[in-house]
Amino acid sequence: NLRALQRLLEEADTGIGLLVGYVDINRDPGGKSFRNVSSLLYGGKLLFSQAKTHLPTYDVFDEARYFEPASARSLAVFKGEKIGVAICEDIWWEAEQGGAYPLDRDPVKELLAAGATLICVPSASPFHSGKPEVRLKLLQRIGQTGDVPAVYANLVGGNDSLIFDGQSFMTSREGKLVARAGAFEEDLLVGDTGCLGPELSLNKDRYGEMEQALVLGLSDYAAKCGFHRVHLGLSGGIDSAVTAVLAVKAMGPENVHAFALPSRYSSQESRRDAATLARNLGFELSELSIEQTFSAALATLQPLFAGLPEDVSEENLQARIRGLLLMAYANKFNSLLLETGNKSELATGYCTLYGDMCGGLAVIGDLLKTEVYALARRQNREREIVPRAILDKAPSAELRYNQRDQDSLPDYELLDRVLQLYLVENRSVREIVGAGFAPELVAEIMGLVGHAEYKRRQAPPVLKVSPRAFGMGRRMPIARKIYEA
Repeated sequence: NLRALQRLLEEADTGIGLLVGYVDINRDPGGKSFRNVSSLLYGGKLLFSQAKTHLPTYDVFDEARYFEPASARSLAVFKGEKIGVAICEDIWWEAEQGGAYPLDRDPVKELLAAGATLICVPSASPFHSGKPEVRLKLLQRIGQTGDVPAVYANLVGGNDSLIFDGQSFMTSREGKLVARAGAFEEDLLVGDTGCLGPELSLNKDRYGEMEQALVLGLSDYAAKCGFHRVHLGLSGGIDSAVTAVLAVKAMGPENVHAFALPSRYSSQESRRDAATLARNLGFELSELSIEQTFSAALATLQPLFAGLPEDVSEENLQARIRGLLLMAYANKFNSLLLETGNKSELATGYCTLYGDMCGGLAVIGDLLKTEVYALARRQNREREIVPRAILDKAPSAELRYNQRDQDSLPDYELLDRVLQLYLVENRSVREIVGAGFAPELVAEIMGLVGHAEYKRRQAPPVLKVSPRAFGMGRRMPIARKIYEA
C-alpha cells in the first residue's frame, strides 16, 4: 500500500488533487497496528490524512479486528474548500441508530460543525439489492442537514463473494442526486459542485441490476483465480439454465462448456430443453450418460444395501457421479466448475454434498427459487433465451421417477417468504408465526435450515446480492440443538 502511495505521489502530479484510500500504519502509540486511511495528494505531497472512525464487525465486515479507529476528525483545506472525509461506514450513523449495531458518534455531524463545505466519502461498499437507494438517502441527509454537496466514490469489482458495484455519485447542497457514474464498471465521473445539472434518478430495474452484479462477480472471480473457461452441468431445469445465461454474459459463449449428464430418470423433455438453451446461447453442450457408472456403483453396494428399500442414498449416488465427472473435466482442462444451486436449496439442504454442490463458485446461491424464476423472465425480456418449457414445468431433481421438488419441500412461494423473513430480515420464529405463517410450517423450515448447516459450511463461495447471504457473513455453529416446535 505504501509503495503504491509513493508511486502516486511521484507520478500523478497533474494539478488535480487525489483523495486515495489505503491501509496505513498506526503511527500513534498503542492500539491495532493498522488504520484505514484516506489521504489527499497534490503537487507531489501528502497534504492531509483522515482515518476511518467506525469499524464495522457485522455481517461480512471484520474491520475492528485489524484497524485502529480514528481518535479525531479534521478538515482538508484545498482550493478554497474545506473538505470533510468520511470513510464508508462513517456516514452510516443515522441509518444504524436503533438498529442492531448502533454507532456512538456521528463523524459527519462533527465535520459539518467544524465548517466543512464539501463531504467526500471514499467507500468499498459491497452491493446488495436495494443498496444504492440506501447510500443515496445517506447523502441526501448530509445535504439537507448540512447544506453542503457530497461526493460518494465507490469501489468496482468482484472480490470472492462480494461484488462492488461502483455507482459513484454526487448530491447537491439540497441533497439532490446530480451526477452518477456507471454501474458495475469502472468510470470517470466529472461534476461541478458550483454548477449542477438537473436532478437524476436511480436505476429501478431490480433484476437487471442483479444480473449485472452476478455477471461482474463471476467474471472477476474467474479472472482473479486464473480461469479463462467455465463449465457446468445442464439439467434442463431453471437453475442451471439461469446460471448458463450468466456464464455466457460473463465469459463469452466460446469459454462456456455445459454437460448433460442423463440417468435412467432423466426425461426427454429436460434433455431437449438443455439442447435448446445451448443453441440459443451458442455454447458447447456435451452429453455424458451416467447410467453405466450408476449401475456399477449399485452393483458394488448391493451386498451392503441388500433387502433395504431405495431412498436418498441411491438418489445421491447419481448427483455424486455427476460431480465426479464435472470435477474431472475441471482438472483436465483448468476450467472453473460453476455450482448451480439456489438459496432455497442451500437453506433447506435440498442438495447433495460432494454431488451437485461441487464447484468453485455458487453463482445463484443467494437467489431464492422464486427470484431465480424472476431473473429468468428478465433474461427473456427482449427474446426467448431460457426456453418457455423450462419456466413452465414443475421443478424436479429427476433422481427418481416422477419426482418433484414439492414432494420434499413446502411450496416455493411459501418457503421463500419464510426464508426471506428468517435469513434476510433476521426475524424470530415468533415474529414469523405472528406474520401469519402456520407454526407447523415454520417449525419444519427451521428444522431443515438447522440440519443443513454442515452442508453449507462445505459449499463453494456464494455471490452475495442480498443483505444476508450464506458464507462469511453467517457464522452459525454446526453442532447445536436444532429448532423444535
